[in-house]
Amino acid sequence: MPSLSADLILTGARIRTLDPHRPLAEALAIRQGKIIAVGRAEEVEPLAGRETQIAQLSGRTVLPGLIDAHIHLEAYARAIHQVDCATSTVEECLGRIKAAAADTPEGLWIQGHGWDQNRWGRYGTLQELDSASPDRPVFLTAKSLHAARVNSAALRAAGIGPETPDPPGGRIGRDDQGRPNGLLFEEAVSLVRQHLPEPSAEQLVGLLEEAQAKLWGYGLTGVHDFDGARCFQALQILRQQGRLGLRVVKNIPVALLEHALALGLRTGFGDEWLRIGSVKVFADGALGPRTAAMLEPYLEEPENRGMLLIDAEGLLEIGVRAVNGGFPLTVHAIGDRANHEVLNALEALRAYEQEHGLPSLSHRVEHLQRLHPEDLPRVAALHVYASMQPIHATSDMAMADRYWGPERVKTAYAWRSLLDTGATLVFGSDAPVESPNPFWGLHAAVTRRRHDGSPGPEGWVPEQRVTLAEALAAYTIAPHELMGPDRRLGRLAPGYLADLIVLEVDPFAIPVDALKDLRPLSTMVGGRWRWGEPG
Repeated sequence: MPSLSADLILTGARIRTLDPHRPLAEALAIRQGKIIAVGRAEEVEPLAGRETQIAQLSGRTVLPGLIDAHIHLEAYARAIHQVDCATSTVEECLGRIKAAAADTPEGLWIQGHGWDQNRWGRYGTLQELDSASPDRPVFLTAKSLHAARVNSAALRAAGIGPETPDPPGGRIGRDDQGRPNGLLFEEAVSLVRQHLPEPSAEQLVGLLEEAQAKLWGYGLTGVHDFDGARCFQALQILRQQGRLGLRVVKNIPVALLEHALALGLRTGFGDEWLRIGSVKVFADGALGPRTAAMLEPYLEEPENRGMLLIDAEGLLEIGVRAVNGGFPLTVHAIGDRANHEVLNALEALRAYEQEHGLPSLSHRVEHLQRLHPEDLPRVAALHVYASMQPIHATSDMAMADRYWGPERVKTAYAWRSLLDTGATLVFGSDAPVESPNPFWGLHAAVTRRRHDGSPGPEGWVPEQRVTLAEALAAYTIAPHELMGPDRRLGRLAPGYLADLIVLEVDPFAIPVDALKDLRPLSTMVGGRWRWGEPG
């Protein structure tokens, strides 16, 4: 018979298990990547054998590994090596582009990410970008990923001129004479993106390995990815080579739904490291470029209600195809009109599932940044997961105040209201839109304050704050429940996979402002230390 002794025992710790049957413990034992015992030291330590490693944690805190339920893995991995455009001024960004142009060989593109016209106070001009890089094409994605800035060389490479029509679901920015001004919104970004030199799946493998090491350093042990087929290929290569050390749920763009159905794929296909999630659909744009679809106009822009990219009828048609093939929907919806249309579609889809004897799948809405008060209880009533990003609230609060106004922001980023109606929150970052650091997300969820303490001690719309326990559940338990009860993750209990982090201090025993400064000493995935090692 094989030995029942543990491979590793962690002891002398304050273990917050998130298991309601035993919320606190001081020791746990791991064997072959799974937890086999949790409890008092005298209960667990007898499982030690001659080969067992014992880590004395000396009062440090252990938590389940954290999950980012909304990340763009390829975009995040590539952004690590792109020009950082998250500057305070246009001029600072232009300086970085000019420096990059001096180091970029002729014929290659300059790519960057992170600019925010709301922070700058203006977009910047095509002429300024041409001056910084007159010959080498420049492609810079906005912080929101829903807009881009390009120079004249990039416009020429893409064949975009005064006569180029706006694509469906997109808009080309133009000057007073109708000439492209270098700004691209929503689907118009693809007009240039398709001309970019792209890495192969094999080249992307190295970038993803670098990215996963950064994510371990933040305490992340798993992610839900929203990038495309090339990223999926690269993840499969990492998995086949035994180099994938994150649990990845890979969501499928709606453009690939028919291919997935033709292959007979279904949600859940894969293993404990890499499995297929849901089908991603965009219902609108974003708050930053004011393309999120709103029921009422943006303040200061009386003609602008954003861009609705699909209505309830169109989404239901996609949803029927998806659920018949075993796929739930994941729908990007930020504005209140988009969320209203999405909830109407999901209500009809729930009825379709019931009428046709189909399982009630785990549909989710991404972002839900502004809900009409009448739509708030519908999320829970329809058993839809609210997949939200706490750091968006603190990042966007000035924009929301300015363009939505005081009445509408009462139900913006409405975590407390959603929880109180019975909805399940699932938290993430939308990286590289925001930092993937989950402790920044926890801080935002609990305080609704920026790192500098603004807008004040109570935070922004403080009635929407949640407790640390509620926020932590949204980074651990909920992302795994979303994928079904067979996923033994999110808690530290016998039979669960050994994904955990070690912290120097207990996050429940420090001032809430200190949450943003926490970093793990060690991160374990599958029973192996992937980042640091205690002792």
